[in-house]
Amino acid sequence: MAKIIGLIALIGVVLSSGCSGGSQHGDLNDFMADVRAKPSGEVKPLPTFRSYKTFSYSAMAMRSPFEPPMELAVTNSISGEGKVDPPDENRKKEYLERYNFAALSMVGTLSKSEQIWSLVNDGSGGIHRVATGNYMGKNHGRIISITNSKINVIEVVPDGKGEWVERPRTLALKEKD
Repeated sequence: MAKIIGLIALIGVVLSSGCSGGSQHGDLNDFMADVRAKPSGEVKPLPTFRSYKTFSYSAMAMRSPFEPPMELAVTNSISGEGKVDPPDENRKKEYLERYNFAALSMVGTLSKSEQIWSLVNDGSGGIHRVATGNYMGKNHGRIISITNSKINVIEVVPDGKGEWVERPRTLALKEKD
Protein backbone atom coordinates (compact mmCIF):
# COMPACT_ATOMS: atom_id res chain seq x y z
CA MET A 1 0.00 0.00 0.00
CA ALA A 2 2.94 2.33 0.71
CA LYS A 3 4.17 1.76 -2.84
CA ILE A 4 0.81 2.84 -4.29
CA ILE A 5 0.70 6.02 -2.19
CA GLY A 6 4.27 6.83 -3.19
CA LEU A 7 3.44 6.19 -6.86
CA ILE A 8 0.39 8.55 -6.67
CA ALA A 9 2.51 11.24 -4.97
CA LEU A 10 5.18 10.88 -7.70
CA ILE A 11 2.56 11.19 -10.47
CA GLY A 12 1.12 14.29 -8.76
CA VAL A 13 4.53 15.97 -8.57
CA VAL A 14 5.26 15.19 -12.25
CA LEU A 15 1.87 16.56 -13.38
CA SER A 16 2.13 19.74 -11.33
CA SER A 17 5.63 20.46 -12.64
CA GLY A 18 4.32 20.08 -16.21
CA CYS A 19 1.81 22.88 -15.65
CA SER A 20 4.37 25.45 -14.58
CA GLY A 21 5.65 25.71 -18.14
CA GLY A 22 8.27 28.36 -17.34
CA SER A 23 8.97 30.29 -20.58
CA GLN A 24 6.27 28.95 -22.88
CA HIS A 25 3.95 31.87 -22.06
CA GLY A 26 6.53 34.60 -21.90
CA ASP A 27 4.98 36.67 -24.69
CA LEU A 28 1.58 36.52 -22.98
CA ASN A 29 3.13 37.63 -19.69
CA ASP A 30 4.88 40.54 -21.45
CA PHE A 31 1.62 41.67 -23.10
CA MET A 32 -0.25 41.58 -19.79
CA ALA A 33 2.53 43.56 -18.13
CA ASP A 34 2.32 46.23 -20.89
CA VAL A 35 -1.45 46.51 -20.54
CA ARG A 36 -1.22 46.86 -16.77
CA ALA A 37 1.49 49.53 -17.13
CA LYS A 38 -0.74 51.81 -19.27
CA PRO A 39 -2.90 54.34 -17.41
CA SER A 40 -6.43 53.12 -16.95
CA GLY A 41 -9.17 55.13 -18.68
CA GLU A 42 -12.38 56.49 -17.25
CA VAL A 43 -15.80 55.54 -18.47
CA LYS A 44 -17.78 58.65 -19.36
CA PRO A 45 -21.15 58.90 -17.65
CA LEU A 46 -24.25 58.35 -19.79
CA PRO A 47 -25.70 61.55 -21.22
CA THR A 48 -28.88 62.81 -19.62
CA PHE A 49 -31.93 62.78 -21.86
CA ARG A 50 -34.71 65.31 -21.64
CA SER A 51 -38.13 63.82 -21.12
CA TYR A 52 -40.33 63.52 -24.21
CA LYS A 53 -42.80 66.36 -24.54
CA THR A 54 -46.06 65.25 -26.12
CA PHE A 55 -47.49 67.15 -29.07
CA SER A 56 -51.17 67.95 -29.10
CA TYR A 57 -52.51 68.24 -32.65
CA SER A 58 -55.05 71.05 -32.47
CA ALA A 59 -56.05 71.34 -36.13
CA MET A 60 -58.11 68.14 -36.02
CA ALA A 61 -61.33 70.08 -35.52
CA MET A 62 -60.71 72.40 -38.47
CA ARG A 63 -61.92 71.85 -42.02
CA SER A 64 -59.62 69.69 -44.10
CA PRO A 65 -57.84 71.72 -46.78
CA PHE A 66 -58.60 68.90 -49.23
CA GLU A 67 -62.39 69.30 -48.92
CA PRO A 68 -64.25 72.09 -50.71
CA PRO A 69 -65.74 74.80 -48.49
CA MET A 70 -69.41 74.44 -47.55
CA GLU A 71 -71.85 76.23 -49.80
CA LEU A 72 -74.30 78.32 -47.82
CA ALA A 73 -77.64 78.65 -49.50
CA VAL A 74 -80.02 81.41 -48.51
CA THR A 75 -82.75 78.78 -48.11
CA ASN A 76 -80.93 77.37 -45.03
CA SER A 77 -82.61 79.96 -42.84
CA ILE A 78 -85.15 78.69 -40.32
CA SER A 79 -87.19 81.86 -40.61
CA GLY A 80 -87.56 81.34 -44.37
CA GLU A 81 -86.54 84.93 -45.09
CA GLY A 82 -82.91 84.03 -45.76
CA LYS A 83 -81.23 86.87 -43.96
CA VAL A 84 -81.26 87.13 -40.16
CA ASP A 85 -80.15 89.69 -37.64
CA PRO A 86 -76.46 89.56 -36.71
CA PRO A 87 -75.66 87.73 -33.47
CA ASP A 88 -75.42 89.70 -30.23
CA GLU A 89 -71.68 90.19 -29.70
CA ASN A 90 -72.28 91.63 -26.21
CA ARG A 91 -73.93 88.42 -24.96
CA LYS A 92 -71.85 86.54 -22.39
CA LYS A 93 -70.26 83.55 -24.15
CA GLU A 94 -70.92 80.08 -22.79
CA TYR A 95 -68.07 77.64 -22.17
CA LEU A 96 -68.66 75.41 -25.21
CA GLU A 97 -68.48 78.41 -27.55
CA ARG A 98 -64.69 78.24 -27.20
CA TYR A 99 -64.57 75.09 -29.37
CA ASN A 100 -65.17 74.44 -33.05
CA PHE A 101 -68.39 72.55 -33.64
CA ALA A 102 -66.47 69.69 -35.31
CA ALA A 103 -64.42 69.16 -32.11
CA LEU A 104 -67.53 68.56 -30.02
CA SER A 105 -69.20 65.17 -29.69
CA MET A 106 -72.37 64.01 -27.99
CA VAL A 107 -71.65 61.17 -25.55
CA GLY A 108 -74.98 60.70 -23.78
CA THR A 109 -78.18 62.13 -22.34
CA LEU A 110 -79.72 62.70 -18.94
CA SER A 111 -83.40 63.19 -18.24
CA LYS A 112 -85.56 63.98 -15.25
CA SER A 113 -89.31 64.27 -15.60
CA GLU A 114 -89.80 66.20 -18.86
CA GLN A 115 -86.37 67.88 -18.88
CA ILE A 116 -83.63 66.34 -21.07
CA TRP A 117 -79.97 67.29 -21.03
CA SER A 118 -77.22 66.16 -23.35
CA LEU A 119 -73.65 65.32 -22.38
CA VAL A 120 -71.08 66.85 -24.74
CA ASN A 121 -67.36 66.05 -24.89
CA ASP A 122 -65.35 69.18 -25.71
CA GLY A 123 -62.48 67.23 -27.30
CA SER A 124 -60.12 68.14 -24.46
CA GLY A 125 -61.41 65.53 -22.06
CA GLY A 126 -64.17 67.59 -20.44
CA ILE A 127 -67.80 66.46 -20.39
CA HIS A 128 -70.44 69.22 -20.20
CA ARG A 129 -74.20 69.14 -19.64
CA VAL A 130 -76.26 71.24 -22.07
CA ALA A 131 -79.96 71.88 -22.54
CA THR A 132 -82.18 73.47 -25.16
CA GLY A 133 -81.30 77.15 -25.47
CA ASN A 134 -77.61 76.75 -24.61
CA TYR A 135 -74.95 77.84 -27.08
CA MET A 136 -72.07 75.78 -28.48
CA GLY A 137 -69.46 76.15 -31.23
CA LYS A 138 -67.68 79.24 -32.49
CA ASN A 139 -70.44 80.20 -34.96
CA HIS A 140 -73.06 81.30 -32.40
CA GLY A 141 -74.74 77.88 -32.44
CA ARG A 142 -77.91 77.72 -30.33
CA ILE A 143 -79.37 74.34 -29.34
CA ILE A 144 -82.98 74.14 -30.57
CA SER A 145 -83.78 70.52 -29.64
CA ILE A 146 -82.29 67.47 -27.95
CA THR A 147 -83.27 63.84 -28.47
CA ASN A 148 -81.71 60.65 -27.12
CA SER A 149 -79.59 60.33 -30.27
CA LYS A 150 -78.81 63.86 -31.48
CA ILE A 151 -78.61 67.57 -30.76
CA ASN A 152 -80.06 70.00 -33.30
CA VAL A 153 -78.26 73.33 -33.46
CA ILE A 154 -78.80 76.50 -35.49
CA GLU A 155 -75.66 78.50 -36.24
CA VAL A 156 -75.68 82.11 -37.35
CA VAL A 157 -72.90 82.59 -39.89
CA PRO A 158 -71.92 85.34 -42.33
CA ASP A 159 -72.87 84.67 -45.94
CA GLY A 160 -69.80 86.44 -47.34
CA LYS A 161 -71.83 89.38 -48.63
CA GLY A 162 -72.15 91.27 -45.37
CA GLU A 163 -75.34 89.51 -44.27
CA TRP A 164 -76.00 86.73 -41.75
CA VAL A 165 -77.79 83.44 -42.40
CA GLU A 166 -78.86 80.53 -40.21
CA ARG A 167 -77.26 77.15 -40.76
CA PRO A 168 -78.69 73.98 -39.20
CA ARG A 169 -76.20 71.52 -37.70
CA THR A 170 -76.67 68.19 -35.99
CA LEU A 171 -74.45 66.60 -33.38
CA ALA A 172 -75.17 62.86 -33.34
CA LEU A 173 -74.54 60.50 -30.44
CA LYS A 174 -71.04 59.09 -30.68
CA GLU A 175 -71.10 55.30 -30.68
CA LYS A 176 -68.37 53.38 -28.86
CA ASP A 177 -65.56 52.24 -31.15
